[in-house]
Amino acid sequence: MKPILLSLLLALVLLVPSGRAAEPPAPLAPTGLMCELLAHPELSEITDPKPEFGWIVSSKNLNHLQHAYQIHVSLDRDAVPHDPSRGDWDSGQVVSDRSAAVSYGGSGLRARSVYWWRVRTWNRQGHASEWSAPQQFRTGTFREPGTAKGDERITQVRSPIQQTEVTPRQIVTLAEAPKAHYFLDFGRAAYAGLRLTLTSTAPGQKVMVHLGEALESTWHINRKPGGSIRYRRAELPLKSGTHDYVVPLDAKDGRLMPPTLGPVMPFRYVEVENCPTPLTRASARQITAHYVFDDAASSFECSDSRLQQVWDLCKYSMKATSTFGVYVDGDRERLPYEADAYINQLGHYAVDREFSLARYSHEYLLLHSTWPTEWHLHSILMAWADYLYTGDTESLTEFYPDLQAKTLRSLARGDGLISTVQPPVGKELLASIHLDRAIKDIVDWPLAERDGYEMRPVNTVVNAFHYRSLTLMGRMAEALGKNADAEDYRKAAERVRRSINEKLFNPETGLYLDGEGSTHSSLHASMFPLAFGLVPAERRPKIVAFIKSKGMACSVYAAQYLLEALYEAGEAEYARKLMVAPGDRSWAHMLDTGTTITLEAWDNKYKPNQDWNHAWGAAPANLIPRCLMGIEPLEPGFRRMRIRPQLGDLSHAAIELPTIRGTVRVKCTSSQDRYVAQIELPANTTAQVYLPRLDPKDGRLVEGKTAVPARVEGEFFVVDNLGSGKHVLISSRW
Repeated sequence: MKPILLSLLLALVLLVPSGRAAEPPAPLAPTGLMCELLAHPELSEITDPKPEFGWIVSSKNLNHLQHAYQIHVSLDRDAVPHDPSRGDWDSGQVVSDRSAAVSYGGSGLRARSVYWWRVRTWNRQGHASEWSAPQQFRTGTFREPGTAKGDERITQVRSPIQQTEVTPRQIVTLAEAPKAHYFLDFGRAAYAGLRLTLTSTAPGQKVMVHLGEALESTWHINRKPGGSIRYRRAELPLKSGTHDYVVPLDAKDGRLMPPTLGPVMPFRYVEVENCPTPLTRASARQITAHYVFDDAASSFECSDSRLQQVWDLCKYSMKATSTFGVYVDGDRERLPYEADAYINQLGHYAVDREFSLARYSHEYLLLHSTWPTEWHLHSILMAWADYLYTGDTESLTEFYPDLQAKTLRSLARGDGLISTVQPPVGKELLASIHLDRAIKDIVDWPLAERDGYEMRPVNTVVNAFHYRSLTLMGRMAEALGKNADAEDYRKAAERVRRSINEKLFNPETGLYLDGEGSTHSSLHASMFPLAFGLVPAERRPKIVAFIKSKGMACSVYAAQYLLEALYEAGEAEYARKLMVAPGDRSWAHMLDTGTTITLEAWDNKYKPNQDWNHAWGAAPANLIPRCLMGIEPLEPGFRRMRIRPQLGDLSHAAIELPTIRGTVRVKCTSSQDRYVAQIELPANTTAQVYLPRLDPKDGRLVEGKTAVPARVEGEFFVVDNLGSGKHVLISSRW
């Protein structure tokens, strides 16, 4: 008889030989230590008198959960703590599975001192691991919580900017000596300086150096690239003998850079004219500047080579634009903006186990707000992402009142909808959100990317963001134990949901309107409500069809939400095709321009002053792991995650995703009759895994030859609590 659906199967009973089963071995020593979210805290000064520690639980055992931990902190590298008066601390054995955001519990660290800390863990069988290698951290002057003012409130310490020497990938001789002319290609653009080692026998000889991001023709830099694409010409007077020369840059290239590192500009290509000696890879170095970055922390590959190139472009953009110790909008302005920083934050989490730059940027922007209405609401999204990915409430606690103001709830009418126009925003609210100028609804940028959006006082996009901010604010209030606030925010969010669906929706067309009193329905008015879960199930087919009819009728910024909406609606294949579509409105087009860092806009014709180094254009860095591969935290600090791959027509895809608890590895292969998911979860985590049912009426899910108890949810098998270790799950037809 044909087997019934797995959702109705009882768990199989596996027969084992009689006798005592072997106990699993002890866990391995913890790795990946962090202090204050810093992988290298010895490079910075810790200002928190009670810093937070984190580590990766190491075990090769299946379903391994940490049962307990013990932390030692000491002024002596190898000594067991023995003097609490100097800040030494032994936590003792603490029964807890917590491995992130564990606060120092000693009597008080000394300021301006060097400490060492280490940790060990226990498994559920009572076996202890070896101690981790000790990690050094340095204390500075302590920040006193609750008393700091202005930027002193920022909780996050940063790592210093790193410098890396890059040699040319290609050197071409365009003219021979005595006035040699060389072309150099460093392979990728970077915020950098240029150092040349040259030998001259003629004092006063001048070498002409050209640096640029774009080519005019093969082996020739575009010297009039237009917009904010960079080109610079510099003269180098030479001295007798052999010397190192740093090519002088413009004064504006010193913005946000520490004097010890000096100015940087984005460039990939170099031409050197009138060169007295042959140039080699050893005599020309691009001195790149970037935040600490582990290139090997993440990877992605798939059956669509173009999509893989898009991933590589966006991943590198995270490193290349981290130069200034805060997320900025690009070279033209070099200013932090909230929406730019949010997309940057999600992308950075997806490619490196690095959280300090994202938190610093978020906290900095809370205190140094920018003008767009939705950007203030993005601060709530940034705070929630920080909590989800780190599991740490310290920043939420410090900035809770600021985040409450950022919801803009004080502007709400009786129906919950907000307007920044009627009445105008008052000085009291502006002060509470740290802004000294008026705010203005933005919807999308530049203006021509709004798909004809009709700006109304009660704006649908703004109110969709307002709904999302209230929803997340309620969850954050609950995390802080502010249960009354949490319930209040839930009720407020529900009021906004009802009002949007009643007052900003056109029942005749089945589409959302641009705002109250509008008769126009743009792409934006429907895609933001869909992305934020505002669209009732019965309205979704019409909304999705409308969104698909529009294509990429939005900017590189709003594309983040367009693709989130499509994946949320199960339109994975259409979303993937948008990323690599022909024409000039996709990331494939960015690759065709020759850029190696994502652009500010789809093309110069859509934003003539755009720059070529804008991280808000790198949405696939987070969309591929979060949506296509479907890996997102369900509980703070990745204690529990969801894995819901949506490959579309891809035959295979594989990813390595760094998390605060370790690397998640997922490899999927898909055919008509068989879907195989190879999943490796780090210890001390569990996952809710979705795999497609290949036959909507039948099918099975197995691991090896063993049927896996699973429930059915729509077109998916769902395994609710997959444990750590390596698993191979196979969904197939009967």
